[in-house]
Amino acid sequence: MAEHKHGDMNIEVQEKTFDGFVRIVAWSCVGIIGFLVFLALVNG
Repeated sequence: MAEHKHGDMNIEVQEKTFDGFVRIVAWSCVGIIGFLVFLALVNG
Protein backbone atom coordinates (compact mmCIF):
# COMPACT_ATOMS: atom_id res chain seq x y z
CA MET A 1 0.00 0.00 0.00
CA ALA A 2 1.06 3.57 -0.57
CA GLU A 3 2.38 5.57 2.33
CA HIS A 4 -0.05 8.26 3.50
CA LYS A 5 1.38 11.77 3.71
CA HIS A 6 -0.78 14.25 5.59
CA GLY A 7 -1.66 17.32 3.51
CA ASP A 8 -0.79 15.92 0.06
CA MET A 9 -4.33 15.50 -1.26
CA ASN A 10 -5.71 18.14 -3.61
CA ILE A 11 -8.92 19.35 -1.96
CA GLU A 12 -9.71 22.24 -4.31
CA VAL A 13 -12.99 20.67 -5.50
CA GLN A 14 -14.12 19.93 -1.93
CA GLU A 15 -13.35 23.51 -0.87
CA LYS A 16 -15.40 24.92 -3.77
CA THR A 17 -18.30 22.59 -2.93
CA PHE A 18 -18.22 23.61 0.74
CA ASP A 19 -18.04 27.31 -0.15
CA GLY A 20 -21.08 26.90 -2.39
CA PHE A 21 -22.96 25.07 0.35
CA VAL A 22 -22.20 27.78 2.91
CA ARG A 23 -23.27 30.47 0.43
CA ILE A 24 -26.59 28.73 -0.28
CA VAL A 25 -27.29 28.22 3.43
CA ALA A 26 -26.52 31.86 4.21
CA TRP A 27 -28.77 33.18 1.40
CA SER A 28 -31.52 30.76 2.45
CA CYS A 29 -31.39 32.12 6.00
CA VAL A 30 -31.60 35.69 4.71
CA GLY A 31 -34.57 34.74 2.51
CA ILE A 32 -36.40 32.95 5.31
CA ILE A 33 -35.88 35.85 7.73
CA GLY A 34 -37.06 38.30 5.07
CA PHE A 35 -40.14 36.18 4.42
CA LEU A 36 -40.94 36.00 8.14
CA VAL A 37 -40.59 39.79 8.46
CA PHE A 38 -42.89 40.20 5.47
CA LEU A 39 -45.49 37.89 7.05
CA ALA A 40 -45.27 39.82 10.33
CA LEU A 41 -45.83 43.14 8.54
CA VAL A 42 -48.69 41.90 6.39
CA ASN A 43 -50.55 40.15 9.21
CA GLY A 44 -49.67 42.89 11.72
